[in-house]
Amino acid sequence: MEQFRSPKPEARSPLVGIVLGSDSDREAMEEAARTLAEFHVPFEMIVASAHRSPDRLDRYAQTVEARGICVLIAAAGGAAHLAGALAARTVLPVIGVPLEATGLGGLDALLSTVQMPPGVPVATVSVGTWGARNAAILAVQILATGDPDLRRRLEEFKKQMARKIEEKSPGVFESRVTSHESRSV
Repeated sequence: MEQFRSPKPEARSPLVGIVLGSDSDREAMEEAARTLAEFHVPFEMIVASAHRSPDRLDRYAQTVEARGICVLIAAAGGAAHLAGALAARTVLPVIGVPLEATGLGGLDALLSTVQMPPGVPVATVSVGTWGARNAAILAVQILATGDPDLRRRLEEFKKQMARKIEEKSPGVFESRVTSHESRSV
């Protein structure tokens, strides 16, 4: 099965599988790949459509657990049945990333991904590259529950994110009193 693997695949087997519904989804999902690489989480990326290559998707879903994959990220636009199709075929956590592919701005994909029947859950993130990044971070959070080193990296990431906000917005919490507010009642 052709696939794109994370840098240094010889170091560790992939822990996250990123499945694209179409090769045109690759650009948006590079954000997920970059994010996983930032956390040194090995991953693989493949194209397998729920509609156009269901047999390929079946073969992939049947092999992921045995190969050590722990979390799946599925990205698709339009009808966006990919995440649900994966969730129906495995007990691994599946994170759905709706992508914009039609004139509806990704709303069709969002609704298709989030509206799953009972017993077939898909964790759904926002549309597009923000969703791709959040899907990767959610995958890291899932993996970090059993990996203290990864948990520390995630905690440091969150601290750095908070520091950047504080550095960019000095004085936001300054108290300001207008002449109207300063009058005694």
